[in-house]
Amino acid sequence: MISSLNNAISSLQRSGTFINSLIVALTIGGQQLFSSFTFKCPCQVGKNFYYGSAFLVFPALILLIAGYALRSQMWTITSEYCCSCASPRRTICPLERRLACLRFFSITGRALIAPLTWLAVTLLRGTYYECAASEFASVDQYPVFNNVTAGKREEMLAGFPCCTSAPSDVTQVRDEVALTHRYQSQLLGWSLITLTIIAVLISRCLTRCCSPLTSLQHCYWENHLQNERELFEQAAKQHSRLLIMQRLEKLFGFVPGSEDVQHVRIPSCQDWREISAPSFLCMGDDTQGHYSVLGDRVVEENEVGQAGDIELKP
Repeated sequence: MISSLNNAISSLQRSGTFINSLIVALTIGGQQLFSSFTFKCPCQVGKNFYYGSAFLVFPALILLIAGYALRSQMWTITSEYCCSCASPRRTICPLERRLACLRFFSITGRALIAPLTWLAVTLLRGTYYECAASEFASVDQYPVFNNVTAGKREEMLAGFPCCTSAPSDVTQVRDEVALTHRYQSQLLGWSLITLTIIAVLISRCLTRCCSPLTSLQHCYWENHLQNERELFEQAAKQHSRLLIMQRLEKLFGFVPGSEDVQHVRIPSCQDWREISAPSFLCMGDDTQGHYSVLGDRVVEENEVGQAGDIELKP
């Protein structure tokens, strides 16, 4: 039973369903907390629309930007296929470009999950929409506003979302306007959800139709990219640790964590200046790139041997 549950969770994680569901749940919870503690309609003429629209649109834009920025694949595509600052290192074939485009569309779809969830939830609640649209409500059919000036009418409409004390006839109009705004907001919310589902279905169909890979090849390609990333990170971590330990041993004379320390080297002032200078990975014309700030000068000087070594005898 436990193994079956673990297999199901692993399958959901690999397919992205678990992550997408988690993003949706966190967005809904964040929207509830955000609305409860921060949103309060100003109920002033000329401010309701901008305030309500800002709370409706700006968080969605922030979530969209964060969705792009937090995707490591986005930065990989940007550096390998979109950045034209550096000179081209290799020739990119058309097939590779098409696959990169498919990856970008996949990243865009995942990045849109949080902002679309925010918009849908806020429209279904109707609070932000009610605040933004309160000044533009049509109340010409109500007799109570016949003898009210235009300025006074705008002021009364702007105060509707705040539920201030008012005469009974005005309160009835306010409740009817609020129901109308909730109806409009929820209608927009359900329309957004429906259009999103249709767009996702169409985009997935078009992606599979335009993809140069078959279904099995696409599955293999996705697993290959995931395994490549994981194994590269493991190899890079192990390689960098070994290289840094080797250079630190040549700099200080011992390996960090070693119990049997017999030789200790005192680095010179020039050594400290050299290791403090930044270096870049494979950015110069050298046949071998610099992997860390521990420069070649320190390595070369330690290899020929200097009089700064101290031998510790047990």
